[in-house]
Amino acid sequence: MNWRMPAETEPQERVWMAFPPSASYVADDPEEAHRARSAWARVAAAIVDFEPVTMVVDPAEVEIARTYLDERVDIVTAPLDDAWMRDTGPSFVLDEEGRLGAVDWVFNGWGQQSWAAWDDDEHIGAFVADRAGAKVESSPMVNEGGAIHVDGLGTVLVTQTVQLDPHRNPGWTRADVEAELARTIGARHVVWLPRGLYRDSLALGTRGHVDMTATIASPGVLLVHVQNDPMHPDHAITREILEALRASHDADGRPWRIIEVPAPLTVRDEENWVDYSYINHLVVNGGVIGCAFDDPRDADAKAILEEAYPGRTVVMVPARDIFAGGGGIHCITQQQPATPTRAGR
Repeated sequence: MNWRMPAETEPQERVWMAFPPSASYVADDPEEAHRARSAWARVAAAIVDFEPVTMVVDPAEVEIARTYLDERVDIVTAPLDDAWMRDTGPSFVLDEEGRLGAVDWVFNGWGQQSWAAWDDDEHIGAFVADRAGAKVESSPMVNEGGAIHVDGLGTVLVTQTVQLDPHRNPGWTRADVEAELARTIGARHVVWLPRGLYRDSLALGTRGHVDMTATIASPGVLLVHVQNDPMHPDHAITREILEALRASHDADGRPWRIIEVPAPLTVRDEENWVDYSYINHLVVNGGVIGCAFDDPRDADAKAILEEAYPGRTVVMVPARDIFAGGGGIHCITQQQPATPTRAGR
């Protein structure tokens, strides 16, 4: 069966999320749990103005979830370790006739991170696929949804530090990864980036998810995170990534039109250099849910997103409390594409 992973700009049926459970590291104490749950709920409330949202909630925490969530958000229950649906959930695909499939990657806690637990989360991909009515395509590759970005036409962006991570896929080569991406999501051309952002390589990081650094806004057009403060470690890293992208092309051989998206002026929090990124946004039907950081650059980022996604309403949602846990709005969401009979619903 030939699968194709649609671009995020294609029509969607709904967005899936997971409610931060008490066992999650983002909910280490009651105050942190409240901040995280409030942040996740704000994102869900913004999305549900555009399309349906289904929230997976640990069975023991349904009642507390209802106190945070917009009443329009659907709730389903399954045991959870954490709340990063982009990574624990499936990557949805369509076949030649537009029928829904779902790639169930192996999930092992972002490369067996010492702080991670995944006994429950490794089953969330299959659970969500089943609830969505999708045909499951199981993959032997350890991968996460935040580690790939596609244009829907056969191009996929990845990073060497994730797919070739010895704690994820020991012994795998580029050719092995490319063959599996071709089989599962219809990738005709893989663009390999050298790494991800500095903070993402530290504790609570993923070792380099691409959805913090670059995204394909439309065929041939990239939005790329750029850190302009020379003191920040990402100043050099983002220029290395830009250099790699400028030397690459899409599946049809076109060079990219690159739109640089400057990082927020805020460069540190109480722990370290931050990886605040406007790239980590979610495209929905008729809209874009962007990350806001209470930063002077928020308005500039909103304007860039409006120009990159014409005809869509850009809504900026506070994201600092999400990034405190190691990710952003894209990381906590997973879009389910519409099938032809449901497109435009």
